[in-house]
Amino acid sequence: MKTKILRNCFIVLTASVTLISSALAAEFTLNVNTSQTADDPMYKGLLEFKKNVEARTNGRIEVKTFSSSQLGSDEDIIEQIKTGAGIATVIDGARIAPDVSEFGILAAPYIVDNYAQIRKFIISPLFETWVTKLHDTGGMQVLSFNWYQGERHLVTNKLISQPSDLKGIRMRTIGAPLFLETVRAMGATPTGMPWTEVYSALQLKAIDAVEAQLPSIYGSRLYEVTKYIAKTRHIQLVTGLVGSQIWFDKLPENLQVILREEALAAGDYASNLTLDSLGSYEESIKTKGVTVTEVDLKLFIEATAPVYEKLNYVELKKQVDAVINE
Repeated sequence: MKTKILRNCFIVLTASVTLISSALAAEFTLNVNTSQTADDPMYKGLLEFKKNVEARTNGRIEVKTFSSSQLGSDEDIIEQIKTGAGIATVIDGARIAPDVSEFGILAAPYIVDNYAQIRKFIISPLFETWVTKLHDTGGMQVLSFNWYQGERHLVTNKLISQPSDLKGIRMRTIGAPLFLETVRAMGATPTGMPWTEVYSALQLKAIDAVEAQLPSIYGSRLYEVTKYIAKTRHIQLVTGLVGSQIWFDKLPENLQVILREEALAAGDYASNLTLDSLGSYEESIKTKGVTVTEVDLKLFIEATAPVYEKLNYVELKKQVDAVINE
């Protein structure tokens, strides 16, 4: 008799747990990805995004985070996003430019001097017209575009002080026209490849150099396979958290608002971590034996100026400058 009662109690308890679990189950799941490592400010920002989205939506949206390109290359993820997958990724504007060309200018050489300027631009009415255009014609939804990763520099095994020093150097960069043309304008031979392949490519001498920001340089331990960093500051790398238009449009309007608000807040959180840590990243890299040098920026600014005309960004640059300077 006691056994039967206990068995019935267990059945009732199990059923109750199942009902509660079902009630608490998320209605929507969003997988968020970054190519950076788990200790990078970008990934820490995604954890902040997860925490706040799940709290504000009372668990209706579940956010799962992935570092080090666990969900695949940026190119593969973009294709999944366009088909409606519940995925968002931290990505630069140049990768979106094939769909909406305006986004490419966010990664243009010396387009801004600092994060504050780009932060001002990405909340402007002009930028929001690009967001709408990407949503309507590119199948992607920008959640926010204020994820600052730092200034990009040249990481080499040869001392670089001016553009002419880059002649004959095979340099890894992002495989998008704007990055390729910027590296080419500086004097190196650009080679596009996924970030996860950079360390081994340097180690095997398949490439001679890379251009990247300090958190990524340190996080990927490039100090083990390079000797110098020339602080060219040629790109202020600001990235966006971008997801699927199809997936986003299925959300109730109030959840859409929460996602965009929390993406902006998490982007600020990650960006402030970046800004606060750049000095310590540089010092840590120096202690690993890498020589960090300043360069004459005017020489690199002059060398990369033709990129704007080559990629038809001259007039767009004027529009961006006007917003930043107003």
